Amino acid sequence: MVETTILYLAALTKRNKISLEVRCVLIAFDSTQQALRAEMLLEYAEIEIDICPTPKQITAGCALSIHFPESDLLAVKEVITGEQVEIRGIFRRIEDRYEPIEL
Repeated sequence: MVETTILYLAALTKRNKISLEVRCVLIAFDSTQQALRAEMLLEYAEIEIDICPTPKQITAGCALSIHFPESDLLAVKEVITGEQVEIRGIFRRIEDRYEPIEL
C-alpha cells in the first residue's frame, strides 16, 4: 500500500510540470481547436506548459487555457505569431485579476 501511494504521488508531480514558485502567465483562447493546436506547437518547441481551465475573470470562448513560465514569454510569442495561432490574449496574474500583455 505504501509503494502504491508513493508511485501515485510521483505521478501527480509529473503531471504538474510547472512549479508553483515560478511566475506564470496564461494564454486564453476563443476556440478549443486553437488551444489544442497551441499546446502541440508549444510542446514541440519544448516549452513547459500546463493546460488549465480559463479563469472566470477572463472572458473567453474556450474553457481551456495554457499556463507557462514568464521566462518563456518571448519564445511563446514567437510560436504564436509565427504559426498564426488565434488567441484571446496573453495575461499576467496580479493579485486577484489578470492583466493583458501586449503581443
